[in-house]
Amino acid sequence: MFLRWMANSMFYAAFGAVFGGLISVMAGYAFDKFQFRGKDSFFGIVLVGVLIPNTATVLPMYLLASVFGITNTIWAVLIPVLCNPFGVYLARVYSAAYVPAETLEAARVDGAGAIRSFFSLGLPMMLPGYVTIALFQFVGVWNNFMLPLVMLQDQQLLPVSVGISIWQGYAVPQPEFTPLVITGSLLSIVPLLLAFIMLQRFWKSGLTAGSVK
Repeated sequence: MFLRWMANSMFYAAFGAVFGGLISVMAGYAFDKFQFRGKDSFFGIVLVGVLIPNTATVLPMYLLASVFGITNTIWAVLIPVLCNPFGVYLARVYSAAYVPAETLEAARVDGAGAIRSFFSLGLPMMLPGYVTIALFQFVGVWNNFMLPLVMLQDQQLLPVSVGISIWQGYAVPQPEFTPLVITGSLLSIVPLLLAFIMLQRFWKSGLTAGSVK
């Protein structure tokens, strides 16, 4: 079961990092470059979302998932990780630092629409920011405990964080589970270390964005 839990965690975290990070970058880019009615109010709601801890949203999300009948499915975990208010905030900062308005104006003069300008110019320029946001999202989803604990009952769908917690509960009456808990906890941080090592050149440049003119 441990290998299955590790695979589940990898899938949930990778999905959240790639697609959740992309949605955050697109939203941050839109808040920075576009003018629309209620822009400041919507961004204020995003900032309020940054202040709300994830554990406070688990019960409302469970009630919503129950209404749509997706509890105890992978969608109960995948859909919530697509929304990351802190990632949207960071993406707006990166967009302001990395994407000059003059470049987008030149693209519009050449006939590029908003979507093409983003994918051809904005996203490549914001790549360090995207990788940084994706890495934060990967770590956050990998360490997520409350959401899958509440949403999932099938052990085949559990991430490694919840699985090791179950083993820890077994270790009290059955001490032979203690080595499994210790070894599993050690192995569970290996993907995080690999992610930081492989992406360090991107997230280091992303974290220093705007610090030097």
